Amino acid sequence: MSSVVEQTPPTEAQPARRRNPASIVQGVVIAIGFVMLVGGFAMLAIQYRPFKIPTGSMSPTLEVGDTVLAHTADGKSIGRGDIVVFQDTDWGNATLVKRVAAVGGDTVSGDREGRITVNGHQVDEPYLAKATAPATAFSVTVPEGRLFLLGDFRGNSMDSRSHLDVAFGSVPASGVKARVEAVILPLSRAGLEGRTAAFDELGAPRAHQAGVLVPASWTAVGGAVLIVLASAAGWAVSLSRKLQGRRKA
Repeated sequence: MSSVVEQTPPTEAQPARRRNPASIVQGVVIAIGFVMLVGGFAMLAIQYRPFKIPTGSMSPTLEVGDTVLAHTADGKSIGRGDIVVFQDTDWGNATLVKRVAAVGGDTVSGDREGRITVNGHQVDEPYLAKATAPATAFSVTVPEGRLFLLGDFRGNSMDSRSHLDVAFGSVPASGVKARVEAVILPLSRAGLEGRTAAFDELGAPRAHQAGVLVPASWTAVGGAVLIVLASAAGWAVSLSRKLQGRRKA
């Protein structure tokens, strides 16, 4: 008795489906956009912190309720004219924002109009609020390793002039937490806080330019735009092919 073994004819190997060059380009663009988006936000998250302005002492530069972005920094990297976020136990240990008027070793004095002189040089500060009340007159030499801080609203600011009985009103440089670079809220006031050149004639340490805030922000935005455009283009191409297929059918 013989047996018959049925043999299935070999099937032809299906050729590997090749990816459309357009889809490859789309994938590359989306990947680049994703890296830009994540990288930009990572730089911002690592180097910047948001803070809310608690008082009007920095008006009109910063108003009550403004939310600012501040670059993390220590007192050693701070210059005259920088706006800093700091804490000091002698000032109640609250988080405050003031402008650096003098650094360790400087002799700083001020008149009742709120104008200051540092190391014999009268400083022209165009950002100051107009005086509405007499300011406190003073003259001190700032101890090394400390900072003398003032509000831009000299007639309404509890600053170094209010603490002259403790270390001549200065705060330890180590109390600095960050350097203000931009207002982000409210949107009507959003923008960079430009570097002041008011103290430049005194030499180093000078006020700082903004750090990576602008390039990091543009990198993140650019990445998001690339992702959206590449995704939209891919969707449009896919829809066009489907419509062409229906017409042929």
